[in-house]
Amino acid sequence: MSFEEKRAWIYAVVAAGVSLVYFATVLGQVRAAEVTEIAYVRPMLTAIGVALAVNVVAHIVAGIASPGEADRKDERDADIHRHGRRAGYYVLAAGGVAALALTLAEYENFWIANALYLAFVLDALASSITKIVAYRRGF
Repeated sequence: MSFEEKRAWIYAVVAAGVSLVYFATVLGQVRAAEVTEIAYVRPMLTAIGVALAVNVVAHIVAGIASPGEADRKDERDADIHRHGRRAGYYVLAAGGVAALALTLAEYENFWIANALYLAFVLDALASSITKIVAYRRGF
């Protein structure tokens, strides 16, 4: 497995894991309380911060574990990276349109913020999964 594929795996696992904890915590409160009463800002900012920190630490650990691979990138890696990011952009754009629709329909900020957060999470997952598939099955 190339180092770039490891990076894609790390990004996908962290995005999925942190967002699952966030959404389970915050959306689990929707049945019991009004969305205007749910404190979601601090948990969302915490989830974003934790995801960033865990990604950085995991990439450093992966680089230390295989120092010879960390700086190696070839043309195929660059093509796969572009292909993955392109897939992620489509997902992110769709999420942005959904958040805009929620805004125009005058939904609560809770739903708009969570739609945007979900869009970024799905962007990370779509990008990473596309890269992993390209590494595994060919590009």
